[in-house]
Amino acid sequence: MESTAVKYKNGDILLGVMGDPIGHSKSPLMHGAALKAMGIPGAYVPLHVKPEDLGEAVHAIRTLGFRGVNVTIPHKVAVMEYLDRLDGSALAIGAVNTIVNDDGVLTGYNTDGIGYVRSLKAEAISDLSGARIMVIGAGGAARGIVAALLQEAPASIVIANRTADKAQDLAAEWSGSGSLAGISLDDMGEHLKDIDVLINTTSVGMYPHIDGLPVNPALLHPGMVVSDLIYNPLHTRLLTESLERGCIIHGGLGMFVYQGAYALEYWTGQTAPVDIMRQTIEESLGGGA
Repeated sequence: MESTAVKYKNGDILLGVMGDPIGHSKSPLMHGAALKAMGIPGAYVPLHVKPEDLGEAVHAIRTLGFRGVNVTIPHKVAVMEYLDRLDGSALAIGAVNTIVNDDGVLTGYNTDGIGYVRSLKAEAISDLSGARIMVIGAGGAARGIVAALLQEAPASIVIANRTADKAQDLAAEWSGSGSLAGISLDDMGEHLKDIDVLINTTSVGMYPHIDGLPVNPALLHPGMVVSDLIYNPLHTRLLTESLERGCIIHGGLGMFVYQGAYALEYWTGQTAPVDIMRQTIEESLGGGA
C-alpha cells in the first residue's frame, strides 16, 4: 500500500476492536505485535460493546480520538447506520469490519473477503479463474467471501446452507456477477464431485466444539482444495479428514491475519508485518485452545 503520513493524537495511535463478546478476540494480541514491529507507538484495545450501546460507542471513537477500530460479531451490519461514509467493499457486502477515522469522519470498510482471497491464493491455489467453488454457509462471512471470489472470475459458485432459501437468496443477489446457485446441505453430495474448491464459512468445528463437521468427509475427493475459515483450532477436524483423503487444505488463520493486515494498512498507510502477525497468533494457538 502506498505510504502516507498519518497523524496520531498525542503522538500515539489508538486502535481497537468492538464486539459482544470480545474477551476471546486475538486481534489485540496480533495488532499489538504489529505496531511494535512497525515502530508505531500506541495501543489496540478490546471494546466490549452491547448492541444497545453501539451508537454511543461509535460516537466515542471520535471523542476519544481513535484512529480506527475493527468491528466483529454482532455489530458488522448494525454499525453501518452510524458511519459517515461507506467504502464500495462495505456497500457490496452489506457489512463493515473496519472503521477509519479521518479527523472525525468515519468510513466503513470490509476487509474480510479480500483478506480471505489473498490468503487462499497465497497458500492453496494461486489462480481461481475457471474454478468451480462451493461455499458452505450463507451468513455474513459467506457474503464477503462470495463478493471477493467473484472478482477472480471463477467458473461457478454453489452456496450450500442449512436453509436453502437463504442460500438461493444470496445466489440471486449476486447473479449478475457470475454463475451462482443456492442449495440445501442435503443436496451437497451431487454437486461436490465436480467441485475444485470447498469453503466452510460456518462455525461448525470451532473450539470448543472441535468434533463438528460441516460436510461428510466421504464426499471429498483427492486434489480438491478444502478451506476452513476457522482458525481455532488451527487444523479443524474438517481439514484433518480432508488431508487424509488427499485434499489440499487451507486453514482460517491466513484470512484472520490478512483481513487485519488490510485494516492496519488503512489506518497507518504502511505495509503490515504479515509474518509477525501470523507468528504471534500461531504461538498463541499452539495448544489449540
